[in-house]
Amino acid sequence: MIIWSLFFILAFCALLLCVYLLWLTVLRIQSFLVFLLITYRPQALLPSECQYHSINLKEPMELPEISSPAEVHLSVVIPAYNERNRLPLMLKETLNFLSTYPRSWEILIVDDGSTDDTFSTAVSLSSENIRVIKLVNNRGKGGCVRHGIEHSRGQYILFADADGASRFDDLEKLLERINENGIAIGSRAHMVNTDSVVKRSFIRNLLMYSFHSFVRLIGIKNIKDTQCGFKLFTRAAAEQLFPNMHVEGWVFDVEILLLAEMMGIPVQEVPISWKEVQGSRLNVARDSAVMGMDLICIRIAYTLGIWKVQQKTL
Repeated sequence: MIIWSLFFILAFCALLLCVYLLWLTVLRIQSFLVFLLITYRPQALLPSECQYHSINLKEPMELPEISSPAEVHLSVVIPAYNERNRLPLMLKETLNFLSTYPRSWEILIVDDGSTDDTFSTAVSLSSENIRVIKLVNNRGKGGCVRHGIEHSRGQYILFADADGASRFDDLEKLLERINENGIAIGSRAHMVNTDSVVKRSFIRNLLMYSFHSFVRLIGIKNIKDTQCGFKLFTRAAAEQLFPNMHVEGWVFDVEILLLAEMMGIPVQEVPISWKEVQGSRLNVARDSAVMGMDLICIRIAYTLGIWKVQQKTL
């Protein structure tokens, strides 16, 4: 009888300890989320990051602001982190298309604090129409894209990944579909049953489907592919969206599309050609956890009004 009493006492104490540890864990997670939501701010810019480089320039020049009037018809923003090997091939395809483009254009290559020769490679490929921006520290893909877009000169602004996975001449499809003051985004949703997706690893496909389900849960239900690195913005839409952006990591696309929905900015999803390219900078295990946390922060922050949306009158 005494043994059973001791057993129940110990079991009850163990249960209390588990409840207490669970309570502490919840408090820590809650405190961590609140801390993230309050302190989630884009990194401050350094003076050198507000300048661009070109092989034709002896000294770097000051960059324009998105609030300035457009000076060219099309800006192409290419975020690049350790892309020394893939950037020249992507840039060659881009220039092949732009060489016959009937309107004025520019390319902005934004080096996101690379640790290889991406910056020097980009400068060697630059010209009068190709500007290179050097970020001192790695900000993340979202921060890199935001920086390039907010310092572009185009009436239309395209961001395109440096891996060259999207066929660049599909830009014509986006230009045909984009609404006034809107966005047109490339989509790979029509390729879900093709070899490009089917031959991926089980874990990668599982994470992809889980991510898409999570995105629908936080409020984006009409977009099938939020993550394609080929998106076109009118200057008016970019000026509204990017100053409101908080997330600088991989899921910045989701925040931008959520902001567009909140602001009533029209989004057109356009099927494009796409191929798998080796050399992805995405660490599936580590970055999936970070992306999940970012999605939670995005939903909570806007739901609770911690992040405010400031909309300008067009």
